[in-house]
Amino acid sequence: MTVKLESRWDLSIDNRNGQLTLIVEVKRKTNVSSEWAAKLRRNIFAHGTYPKAPYFLMVFPDRFYLWTDAEPHLENREPTYTIDAHPILEPYLERAKVTADQISEQSLELIVASWLGEIIYSERLPENADGSLHWLFESGLYDALAGGQFEHEAAA
Repeated sequence: MTVKLESRWDLSIDNRNGQLTLIVEVKRKTNVSSEWAAKLRRNIFAHGTYPKAPYFLMVFPDRFYLWTDAEPHLENREPTYTIDAHPILEPYLERAKVTADQISEQSLELIVASWLGEIIYSERLPENADGSLHWLFESGLYDALAGGQFEHEAAA
């Protein structure tokens, strides 16, 4: 799988119907509060024109913040979900033989792309999922991504 990363955001995924569904912003900073993440999201949207996507995911090595119905409003809206990133990222970090403290932003972006790719192409049902991923199903993000593709995905 070859992924072309959009210059305005780090990753984006279209659903199975080709509609933009998820925008992902990846940052290396840790110990970020939900308030700080909300301010960063507001600033990102204030400095650019972004198409409407129902989901916006901000990724940090220790936490993910997910906004659902994520229209690019300029208010400081708290994330809909705050997720512990460790259970998601740890298997990838172990394979790469790096810690969350050591990882570069580009490497973290590639790990997140791999994880999202597994969701897109997965046939795993919610009842078989790890308990740490309940938010993925509860938010509707899993169903929205299943069968989709990275935006502007190029054939390998």
